Amino acid sequence: MRIYVASSWRNTFQPSVVEALRARGYEVYDFRGDGDGWGTGGEGAGGFGWKEVDPEWQSWPSDIPRYLKALEHPRAIEGFRRDMDALRRCHACVLVNPCGQSAHAELGWACGAEKVTIVYCPEIREPDLMVKMADFITHKFHEVLAALEVSKDVEDSRVAWGRVDAGKGYDE
Repeated sequence: MRIYVASSWRNTFQPSVVEALRARGYEVYDFRGDGDGWGTGGEGAGGFGWKEVDPEWQSWPSDIPRYLKALEHPRAIEGFRRDMDALRRCHACVLVNPCGQSAHAELGWACGAEKVTIVYCPEIREPDLMVKMADFITHKFHEVLAALEVSKDVEDSRVAWGRVDAGKGYDE
């Protein structure tokens, strides 16, 4: 099973989540990782960070045109392509909180693409209602592992977890 771990460069839990999943035999995409991010080397410049485009990237909230221009930088385009390729390739997306807009957008995309989606909250910055779209939400890592095991054995794990009624959408 291929797992996309969505998180933040500032998240201190993300590296241990990637390591623990790989230790259990999962093929895990690490946006921070070298090469293609799947832990096998591969081609590519490795994980993308805004500081590669502009050392003053944190000033962008007061300079939107500068931010919009940075989105067209070749390294930003490559970083986006790398992450989107990995999202398309994965079977499951595990969001590790706390994290920002990109990770939540990745989770939303994975939900829309009907990937298995898990939100792991060892910590949060602020409450987020829309994580309810995920198949499973927990603050315990052993429950993340159990949910992934269920999804390996059941064709539609979203139905198995009781979060979605087959063919009818989200239970609310």
